[in-house]
Amino acid sequence: MKPSTNRMLTRIKSVYMFIKEQGTVSTQDLVNEFGITPRTIQRDLNVLAYNDLVKSPSRGRWTTTSKKVKVTS
Repeated sequence: MKPSTNRMLTRIKSVYMFIKEQGTVSTQDLVNEFGITPRTIQRDLNVLAYNDLVKSPSRGRWTTTSKKVKVTS
């Protein structure tokens, strides 16, 4: 796996874990927490939403779904 792909997957996993720990977060909360651009966060959220791991109950707010996930280190 390319280093950039590994970095991206690690970041997406971190975003998911942050949302799971916080409950519901805004896109801006994620930008502030991870220090990356809103566009990058949106791409990460799109990956998570496509895989039914997060959902947006209202515009700009995110929460995890009830889908079971096995997180490995």
